[in-house]
Amino acid sequence: MTDKDSFEVSVKEAARDDAGRGIARLSIEVMRALSLVSGDVIEIVGKRKAAAIVWPGFAQDTGQHILRIDGTVRANAGTGVDERVRIRKVEVGIAKKVVIQPTQPIRLVGGEQYLSRVLRGRPVMEGQTVRVDVIGNPLTLVIAKVTPKGIAVVTEETEIELKETPYREEEGKKKVVSDVHYEDIGGLTRELEMVREMIELPLRHPELFERLGIEPPKGVLLYGPPGTGKTLIAKAVANEVDAHFVTLSGPEIMSKY
Repeated sequence: MTDKDSFEVSVKEAARDDAGRGIARLSIEVMRALSLVSGDVIEIVGKRKAAAIVWPGFAQDTGQHILRIDGTVRANAGTGVDERVRIRKVEVGIAKKVVIQPTQPIRLVGGEQYLSRVLRGRPVMEGQTVRVDVIGNPLTLVIAKVTPKGIAVVTEETEIELKETPYREEEGKKKVVSDVHYEDIGGLTRELEMVREMIELPLRHPELFERLGIEPPKGVLLYGPPGTGKTLIAKAVANEVDAHFVTLSGPEIMSKY
């Protein structure tokens, strides 16, 4: 990959309406630099590689070298918000067969037909995760195998095989992501920015704090009425930094058992 074939951009959050659709929004300037048009497929290279469909960016993104992708695509590419990745245009073929596995035991009646419709037109590659809505609930699935190998687009001719056995992390090359991302949290923009600054930044870039001689926060207290999104924020931040998340309720702390 040469510099002429690729472009370095800064990762930003996707709009809520774009979450789960496998799209990447780019400014017109970046699209022109890579000779991209809407509907083209790009490869995103972070710590890992991911694929997404190109859509034009928003008006406020004009003139900026930014890439708006949702949490699932960010996790697939091994990157996070405000980190830098390289993107390039790729020519893709048609997927003949795609094998999909859930992250937890499920049984979906008509699941293969449903997934064929949902994933139609989307680029897939082995090891990546996709998120679909089933009766209003998000479900994370893993692309276990793609024939032919590499990035391929799902069409109505693509054979979809949905296995009931859960995908095991040791079978793949990366961690299976959870169902909660920043795009799932609405109306808490300021709170998210503060939590990200106090938690995500020290975890992602501890060398900055060491260089400046600053002690990062050892804990953060989120308080508010039930149902306002405290746990959701914690899960989203943990997911973005690949941290293990443990939930403890009040009764569990007080109980001697």
